Amino acid sequence: MPDATFACPDLTTFCRLDELGLEATGQHLATDRAVLACRITDDGSWCRRCGEQGTVRDGVTRQLAHEPFGWRPTTLLVTIRRYRCQGCAHVWRQDSGKAAEPRAKLSRRGLRWALEAIVCRHLSVARIAEALAVSWNTANNAVLAEGRRVLIADPARFDSVAVIGVDEHVWRHTRRGDKYVIVIIDLTPVRDKTGPARLLDMVEGRSKKAFQDWLAGRPKQWRDGVEVVAMDGFSGFKTATTEELPGAATVMAPFHVVRLAGNALDECRRRVQMDTCGHRGRRTDPLYACRRTLQTGADLLTDKQKTRLTALLSCAVGFVLRLNSADPGAGFAMLLAACVAISRFACDGCHSVAFGSAWTDDLLPGWW
Repeated sequence: MPDATFACPDLTTFCRLDELGLEATGQHLATDRAVLACRITDDGSWCRRCGEQGTVRDGVTRQLAHEPFGWRPTTLLVTIRRYRCQGCAHVWRQDSGKAAEPRAKLSRRGLRWALEAIVCRHLSVARIAEALAVSWNTANNAVLAEGRRVLIADPARFDSVAVIGVDEHVWRHTRRGDKYVIVIIDLTPVRDKTGPARLLDMVEGRSKKAFQDWLAGRPKQWRDGVEVVAMDGFSGFKTATTEELPGAATVMAPFHVVRLAGNALDECRRRVQMDTCGHRGRRTDPLYACRRTLQTGADLLTDKQKTRLTALLSCAVGFVLRLNSADPGAGFAMLLAACVAISRFACDGCHSVAFGSAWTDDLLPGWW
């Protein structure tokens, strides 16, 4: 910084106490923490009842956990004056609301630092509590309250939502059994390719009523703007969407489509294994040896897996064609038409379908 303009060193501005309406009057540095003595810059000596200027009666101190500087926690020791009105005998304190919420243990800067540390830096609540020199419950309650105020209570987070996704999540480490919540996310940035998905809300429960009540609680203008709802195979989500969002299209999320297709493929493999060999899969059986390869994406297959899968499909499909069609050419044409139809309507992310259609040109001519 060759052209930097330096100002006089000021502890108040360095610790950003001026943003809280405070001024540093002293410091105490220990090995485990730093304590800054502060006073409120706003005088506040005028009576709020009669308007006369009061006199200083006494003072109280208030400790606030501030944002840490380095690895040492910083604590603010704020001196708050108490005034007494000579006219009406009213007693009041200086207003410290700019520095912290009433009865709060964290300053506003410390609270902002804790929220950013959890959301942006992915620190744990225990690490936050250690850095602020407060208990775990104090840090957790403060962060939850600030998160609700800044994130959950923000009405703008529901703006421009056209595609939503709904799924369930379960916590299995709770003391009273499993705890389910419905997670609603905004998929509009993903569809428009403008950014990642973002969390809209989490609703306790896993029923149709819980999701339907959440939809019913949204404004009608917002509900009319929802175009697509992606979900899993739970019929309750679909019924709630149909009743509350009649103009929205319901689709199944790609993850659940792939999972259901994978389960159907496993069931088919087991059935063919039992019908062909008369027993469950063994290590030496070709179909059983390819059970994991059949579930692997085409772009992740190794050369060895491709060779094994090619040999397996060549034998199986060739046998089916000869068994079901007396004319090999007719069987080949039917299978080729099916492969082309599937690949034509596949989305951009289904690389395995496109890969399979490319295989068709190489494998099918050799089967007959």
